[in-house]
Amino acid sequence: MSGAAAWLGVGAVAYSLDRPMPWPVLVAGALICSGAALAPDLDHKSATISRAFGPLSKWLCEVIEKLSCAVYKATRKPGDPRRSGGHRTLTHTWLWAVLVGAGFSALAVLGGRWAVLGILFVHMVLAVEGLLWRAARVSSDILVWLLGATSAWILADILNKPGNGADWLFGGSGQEYLWLGLPIVLGSLVHNVGDAITVSGCPILWPIPVGGKRWYPVGPPKSMRFKAGSWVELRVLMPAFTITGAMSGMWALGLTG
Repeated sequence: MSGAAAWLGVGAVAYSLDRPMPWPVLVAGALICSGAALAPDLDHKSATISRAFGPLSKWLCEVIEKLSCAVYKATRKPGDPRRSGGHRTLTHTWLWAVLVGAGFSALAVLGGRWAVLGILFVHMVLAVEGLLWRAARVSSDILVWLLGATSAWILADILNKPGNGADWLFGGSGQEYLWLGLPIVLGSLVHNVGDAITVSGCPILWPIPVGGKRWYPVGPPKSMRFKAGSWVELRVLMPAFTITGAMSGMWALGLTG
């Protein structure tokens, strides 16, 4: 929900700066950003994303967790604690978010429609898992994949039509769909900020050292933090994101004036 609200907020800003998003970009970007907001948990073999694509995503989470752990051990400074796992390390940094977003942008530009379709499918499935998590948990994986595939196919077809946003923000020849990496970067960063306000904090700034630590857990004062999955998320943050996202979406579409 936070990822979707963040992209709708970007849409509102873009409208205010006279660079409005066509509605397909607003919708597709919100869904991509929502899905991308789950992606940093690729370093956790029990996270929602580990179940999204069956054995493949479980295997990928195990690989990323081991990679993250290895990077942590190789780059930690004396002030960083010793640890045996890789959760909330490499994939929870600004650098990872930027690199992944740039990679998907390049894939979209170079791979054309089929690459765009694949990117949409992956993030549509993750969006279903995130936004409809209660229903997704009791549904068949195949049903979730079919919903993701159908949504991706429809959005790819709509975006491909002239004037519907394939060239939004980047209008140069050969730059169609270059913007697709932006909601992916934003979704990852939103996830990290969300983790930062929980008890453990988040090493968003890596590899920039802070206070003698390479993996400094960024976050507000501990008195302002809460446990992940607590009532604060469901009763305070989720309604706030829903209201903010709805208002931002209306603004982005020019419906508030």
